[in-house]
Amino acid sequence: MFDEMVVRNCAPTLAGIKVGSLFNCIGQTNEYTLEHVRSLNIRLRPYGVRLIPVCSDNKPSLVYMYRPEKLRKYFMEEDVKELLSEYGYEPEDLEGCVKLLINKLFESDEFPHEIGLFLGYPSEDVRGFIENHACDSKCIGCWKVYGNVDEAKKRFALYNKCTSIYCRRLKEGSTIEKLTTAC
Repeated sequence: MFDEMVVRNCAPTLAGIKVGSLFNCIGQTNEYTLEHVRSLNIRLRPYGVRLIPVCSDNKPSLVYMYRPEKLRKYFMEEDVKELLSEYGYEPEDLEGCVKLLINKLFESDEFPHEIGLFLGYPSEDVRGFIENHACDSKCIGCWKVYGNVDEAKKRFALYNKCTSIYCRRLKEGSTIEKLTTAC
């Protein structure tokens, strides 16, 4: 069941076409989430994938899945570095960035909208979302688009196709390890 939840929410990250994914474990206990995240980390580490649980007593557990090497490369893009720095992150320190994000998710009542960068969203869309308070987007798909609509629609279609294929293959008996691309 946990593998199904992961594939349904993280297929593009498993496939190596997205730097990160975030999903809610509504209806699952923190213990269940922690146990399965530990297991998946062991199974997926050889493929360059990491999972981090964000568990608290008063909120549903979140799980952040990411590909450290891809995220590190993305964080070195100038516009991404600039936006991360504005929100207190040191882009050259990937582990520090992830820790700060997790702390913000865990401790803050306000959602850290810069999380879009940790999910690989275009920086102009993340900035637009923050500056426009989630209003006046040009298009809505996997995220709200404030920049290049055509490029975003292509990515939405790619992510949706990937998710559909991965869910079907898992249902047909494939394992999450077989579905995960080493990058």
